[in-house]
Amino acid sequence: MRIQSLLHLLVTRAGRVPRRRRAGRLCAAVFAAALTAVGGSCAFSHQGDITGTVDTSDRRMPPGVTMVGHTYQVPDPLPAAVPGSLIASTDHGPDARLEGARRWTVLYHSTNARGADIPVSGTVLLPPGAAPRGGWPVVSWAHGTTGVADACAPSQSANLGADAFAQELRAFLRAGYAVAASDYPGLGTPAVHTYLVGADEGNAVADIVTAAGRLVPGLSPVWFAVGHSQGGQAALFAAHARRPTATQRLGAVVAVAPASHLEAMLAGVKTSHVPSELSFAFYSLAGLAAIDPSVNLRSLLGPAAAATASHVLADCVTDSDPVLNGLATERMLPLSAEQMRQMGERMGAYGDPDRSAVPVPALVIQGRADQDVPPAWTDAVVAHLRRLGSSAVLYRTYPGAGHNQVLGQSVCDVLAYLHAHGGARSDACTTSRTAAR
Repeated sequence: MRIQSLLHLLVTRAGRVPRRRRAGRLCAAVFAAALTAVGGSCAFSHQGDITGTVDTSDRRMPPGVTMVGHTYQVPDPLPAAVPGSLIASTDHGPDARLEGARRWTVLYHSTNARGADIPVSGTVLLPPGAAPRGGWPVVSWAHGTTGVADACAPSQSANLGADAFAQELRAFLRAGYAVAASDYPGLGTPAVHTYLVGADEGNAVADIVTAAGRLVPGLSPVWFAVGHSQGGQAALFAAHARRPTATQRLGAVVAVAPASHLEAMLAGVKTSHVPSELSFAFYSLAGLAAIDPSVNLRSLLGPAAAATASHVLADCVTDSDPVLNGLATERMLPLSAEQMRQMGERMGAYGDPDRSAVPVPALVIQGRADQDVPPAWTDAVVAHLRRLGSSAVLYRTYPGAGHNQVLGQSVCDVLAYLHAHGGARSDACTTSRTAAR
């Protein structure tokens, strides 16, 4: 496909990266039910990549994380607590695949767009060795699209969702950052993942920093939100999370190829005639339905498309889902022009990251050869943020860089930017190659 396609005016392939591990088909019935009334979660036979034992060296530590299938177990009802409070944690010890960083899986409190107290899962990584004076600064990593099923939660994967993500995190760890990586609401925890609902994602990205500070005393008070694609959108929303600042300070935001222009997504997928793009339309509709009870996916899609959607929602992102091969996008999205307009307006209201000024310094990064997040849309996002008063928005583009390639090409610039805003110094950084996308 090429940029001139209407599809490539969209960002719904945000963060799409190959995954070897795929969710099982047994969850399709659960997601079919979710098409009628969004709720509940999906249990798979567990094939987790992460094993470890509970750290019992400190009696003040929360209980260990437990799972049924791929769903983390949380108290029901969830006792009320302030955002960032720990629910559970499991210490997996040093992870040789991630620079020997000590790795935890955590469950913590956050709030969604409606202000409700919700559980979220994620990963905390601490570099080996002694902490620098003032403590390890923190990068809150916001991941790109992995899927919406619980099995797609990055915390359950050795590479946190994709090799490209792990490569980026290794660079942060080598530079001297602790990493807090949220899974986002409903991805690994009960309920449906509110895909591309910006406030949900942004709050989770901010609150895991507080959770990390409670897990690992002595972290630096400065932290940074850094994300790619879906995560670029989440990082920009994290800047708006209203949280206490007495002990923590958001130094800056870095958004790499951020998702945007969500109001155009459904119409673009429908007219693209590219069946593989249907998965991101289904993800986005499921995310919208999870926050907006008036959206009934079964009624919108009809029986045939709903059955296909239930299969896609139960799987994780791969290069292509065979179930979509040969399908007509018009038949799988049988929405009228007015329905698409209404759904698009709601998606944009919840998820466009340029509807208010960014209150902290921000670096936006874009590959000029990106065919997943078109450069023209990121150009427009930066221009709009500046018009809204975001005077400290720096924009850097990389000729010839595709969607994932830009991660490796920009990593040294990202580290230099973080250092300039209170982060760690990285004198030995080198750019790296990332799989073309």
